[in-house]
Amino acid sequence: HNLEMKHLPGADPELVLLSLRYEELERIPLSDMTREEINQLVQELGFYRKETPDAPVPEEFQFAPAKSLPILLPPQAPTADGKTPPKHDKEEHPDL
Repeated sequence: HNLEMKHLPGADPELVLLSLRYEELERIPLSDMTREEINQLVQELGFYRKETPDAPVPEEFQFAPAKSLPILLPPQAPTADGKTPPKHDKEEHPDL
């Protein structure tokens, strides 16, 4: 679920992880990995594997991967009083 394969002729295979805003988070080269290693990687990243293509996806996996990935936020500048604004909790996503 939420994993799309695109074949780009001549390009080295890589897994591109995107945020909910479709911003690139990370690129993982797959050239030197076996099919089993790629399947294990996807599972470790927390993607949900449906039993069949048309099977329902549990609510908790709708925004898979289920495991929290680091959210890339720009460094925050200090406010007028010289204090840095509070950071978001790791589990809290600013879009939700």
